[in-house]
Amino acid sequence: MAFSEENLANHLGGLGYSEEQIELMDVATSFCRDKSPIDKVRKLMADERGYDPQVWQEIAELGWLGIAIPEAHGGVGLSMAEVAPIAEQMGRRLLTTPFASCTVAAQALLAAADEAQCGAWLPRIVAGEIATLALYEPHGDWTLSHVEATARASGEGYALSGTKQFVAYARDAALVIATVNIDGAVRLALIERAAIADGALRRETIVDETRRTYELTLDGITIPAAALLDADRSASALNQIELASALLQAAEMCGGTQSAIDYTIEYLKTRKQFGKLIGEYQALKHPITNAYVAYEKARSHMLSAAHNFGQQGVGEIAVRMAKASADKAYSFAADRAVQFHGGFGFTHDCDAGLYRRSAIWHASQFGDAAWHRAKLAELLF
Repeated sequence: MAFSEENLANHLGGLGYSEEQIELMDVATSFCRDKSPIDKVRKLMADERGYDPQVWQEIAELGWLGIAIPEAHGGVGLSMAEVAPIAEQMGRRLLTTPFASCTVAAQALLAAADEAQCGAWLPRIVAGEIATLALYEPHGDWTLSHVEATARASGEGYALSGTKQFVAYARDAALVIATVNIDGAVRLALIERAAIADGALRRETIVDETRRTYELTLDGITIPAAALLDADRSASALNQIELASALLQAAEMCGGTQSAIDYTIEYLKTRKQFGKLIGEYQALKHPITNAYVAYEKARSHMLSAAHNFGQQGVGEIAVRMAKASADKAYSFAADRAVQFHGGFGFTHDCDAGLYRRSAIWHASQFGDAAWHRAKLAELLF
């Protein structure tokens, strides 16, 4: 039912992808399949880092971290349209790395950093140094401009205070880009890892055990004035961060939806009950067909969002539609995967649970379906 790797290129060509984009998608499909078999996914769940450093270095060598970064800063000079299909394949294989956080951090720098700041950090991100974002706080609001963490002038720099949550891969990050409030205005601050004491990071326990996030205590951290990004471009940068994050979330969710469906279909075709394959029962055929239809809708929205990402107005509408649609599709497909595996589906050993946890995690980040639909109502009506 879902697209096979053999006919994926033909499908993408029909959607208007260039030969370069199709080739990139083909490489990503093979790479993620080979580097992230399910037994390795489970092994990394018990690893402190949560990802394979060797695979991460290979990703950097492939040039994926520089796809949407200009050539002047060591990147490839393409766009988010080329990044989304890679994220989709990572989601399909549950290959969790700092890829998304690095990509969005680079977008934040491009949106609000000056030439010196971009020159200092973008080439390092392209080379594989990890950058991440510290945006969310204990109040739980998805609105990125709701910032209670503060920065106050102290000597020639700024003293930070407050708490940030869900800071992805902060332990290994060379750079953390945090939102802070300065006299009522939200600013983006560059925090180098050397400025963060080990005690300031606390690993969080989250529903998706394949990922690593940390709570970051800003108290006691001081940054130089040159570490603040442009004040006038902060609002547009926050919007860029939100949309880039939502696009990559939608892409990963589409990939995960495809795998949840494929995993369930394989079980329906092999599991027998009362002398019959359970896939012969209409009560199971109809829901999995509905899951596939939802997946196709979500993937179409995601591809549209990727191609329209840079378009003023249209891009935001497309991205919010994509995240809302992907959230619904992934949750439904993963629910059916758990349900159709019966009692086994509720155990830790069943892979269906990994997809369900992934779906819950993605919904919790940068707005769930209902939140994005509310934003769409404001944009469309």
